[in-house]
Amino acid sequence: MREILGRRRKLSLRRGDRSAVLSAALAYATEWQWPVLPGAGLRADGGRVRRCSCPQPDCAAPGAHPFDPGLLAATTDARMVRWWWTNRPDAPVVLATGGRAPCAVSLPAVAGARALAAFDRAGIRLGPVVATPTRWALLVAPYSLEVLGELLHRQDWVPGSLLFHGEGGFVALPPSPTGAGRVRWERAPQPGSSTELVKGAFGGGIRTFRADRAGRGERKERTTGPARPWLPDVSSLVDVLVEETAGTGTAGGGSRLAF
Repeated sequence: MREILGRRRKLSLRRGDRSAVLSAALAYATEWQWPVLPGAGLRADGGRVRRCSCPQPDCAAPGAHPFDPGLLAATTDARMVRWWWTNRPDAPVVLATGGRAPCAVSLPAVAGARALAAFDRAGIRLGPVVATPTRWALLVAPYSLEVLGELLHRQDWVPGSLLFHGEGGFVALPPSPTGAGRVRWERAPQPGSSTELVKGAFGGGIRTFRADRAGRGERKERTTGPARPWLPDVSSLVDVLVEETAGTGTAGGGSRLAF
């Protein structure tokens, strides 16, 4: 009897996880207008070991990258999103970055924790921060390659641990299951100042809201209908990261943020 009850409980938890992933994908696509698509996902390989479903034996981002369909299939269409996750309920939710969608800056998890502390000390507001046990990604307002190139050209040095996810890039979003662990919000999406909370989407901090004014580095959102989460400008993040790493060098040319 205990064994049967245990199996039922596991099935119930799995259904709950699947429902959460579908609900999240729909919220991203329809409420925030973020183009999403299912990631490659994971497959069982020798008991509890789970590997990426793609054909690469040494996949660098197990489960958390586009494969079939490809990145260009990313959409905000509710019917397509529902069809994808009805057929593949365990698939990670992948955001296609760039264009009108958020971009991102990612770095190793330990470095990310230190960077967030530096932003807090400097009083710099952050947008959503996506986290896995190994890597964190800070979502930022869309930027062009030209803007990013000029920004980085002005720096004396940029840490190699930083990765920039712009046009043609992607980031896995919560609550996606990936080879590195389940994706979560380290900093949940938040509205700008003077906002009206409209609706909660699912456990983990996703909300829709209206923002009626914007401060420095903020993008003004629509005042009718669900608005997208507030996103900072990439320059405000890169400057602090470079400052923090340049001022904390260690023997051998490393730094406390570099991996």
